[in-house]
Amino acid sequence: MDNSKHTAVQLLKGFKGENYTFGLGVLEQLGEQVATLGSKVLVVADGIGQEWASPVLQKIEDNLKLNGIIVLGDFVAGAQPNAPREDVVRIAALIGKLQPNAVISIGGGSTIDATKAAIAWHGLAKTYPDMDTYFGMGQITEMLTAQNKKLIPHFAVMMAASSAAHLTKYSNITDMKTNQKMLIVDNSVVPTKALFDYSVSVSQPHALTIDGALDGISHALEVLMGISDELLEKAMPVCLTGIELIVTNLKTVVSDPENREAREAIGLGTDLGGYAIMIGGTNGAHLNSFSMTDILSHGRACALMNPYYVVFFAPAIEERLRRVGMIFKNAGYISVDLEKLKGRDLGLALANGMIALSKEIGFPTTLNEVPGFTDAHLIKCLGAAKNPKLESKLKNMPVPLVASQIDEYMGSVLHAAKGGDMSLIKNL
Repeated sequence: MDNSKHTAVQLLKGFKGENYTFGLGVLEQLGEQVATLGSKVLVVADGIGQEWASPVLQKIEDNLKLNGIIVLGDFVAGAQPNAPREDVVRIAALIGKLQPNAVISIGGGSTIDATKAAIAWHGLAKTYPDMDTYFGMGQITEMLTAQNKKLIPHFAVMMAASSAAHLTKYSNITDMKTNQKMLIVDNSVVPTKALFDYSVSVSQPHALTIDGALDGISHALEVLMGISDELLEKAMPVCLTGIELIVTNLKTVVSDPENREAREAIGLGTDLGGYAIMIGGTNGAHLNSFSMTDILSHGRACALMNPYYVVFFAPAIEERLRRVGMIFKNAGYISVDLEKLKGRDLGLALANGMIALSKEIGFPTTLNEVPGFTDAHLIKCLGAAKNPKLESKLKNMPVPLVASQIDEYMGSVLHAAKGGDMSLIKNL
């Protein structure tokens, strides 16, 4: 195991301890881990009946039975992309009907996020029926405290190297009528235990592989850019190791999808992205992604927007971005001498390196390249940025904005991303 992987393993063990089982070939440990939470479970799973998932789901079912775990009913379908509210309500209703003593979610970020919210909805909806009140920071914990309640245990089995939803306090839920994503940020929805067998990600579709990997970079990068000076020492190795593992291994995974060593590296990197967002928070690109669910996957939206935010933030976080830039330079995406650059020029160099990586793997680098994009999406992004329920993203910016500055400054970033003209970005 190389140094970066070894560092990642040690960081993740320090983060989750015995509550997280991860690595190559660890799926067979699932049943014994689930048994510590309960013997009667509801299983919510992606890929039911699909060729790519069937062997894994059968292996999981056999392993649960071997360890005396009773699955109540059949495995039930996970969530649609972006975790629609309707899936949250559906899963919560099944929890109420079957009365398991634990819930297992198996899938990517959307299914795990929907299950997080469904467990909370199941436990609290009788007293708190308005789902809108669950969004924001710490709302569910306040409700649980007021009711003197605890949520039933949740065991998350991650299938895709992407959002690290299996490790975090975040649950992104979408109102499909408006195509606006809203965010739960609450320690009460962190899965009780989790497992990720990185070898399972070999079956990931190509698009999900690269979307997920760049989502992992976005988590680590945005946390590193916005973290307070007090937490920087803790966050720095987590963020930089995660970014390095993904940037240096993504090309290999794209060209050789069954390369288990590269899959392990991407899995460790995206997991560190999850650790990063438990130390700090994401900001501008994530906030904008919530308003583009109808045209872009979450990871793709973040990857597209982040180079433009790097230019906007660069004068305020020069040394942090220089460290990130060296990773891209060592991977061959930046040729200029970063030590000679400062402020906005340094940001431009890193942004161009990030765009070079995106182009190499076939990602769009401007909004105009995205089918279905219109100026209405820019208006929606700016409106969402003023929503108090999403203000945590503004506060996490290294150049924090108040509502009166959003149209001018965030607007300049969005208009730059529209056509790729970074000269439009106004630095505050």
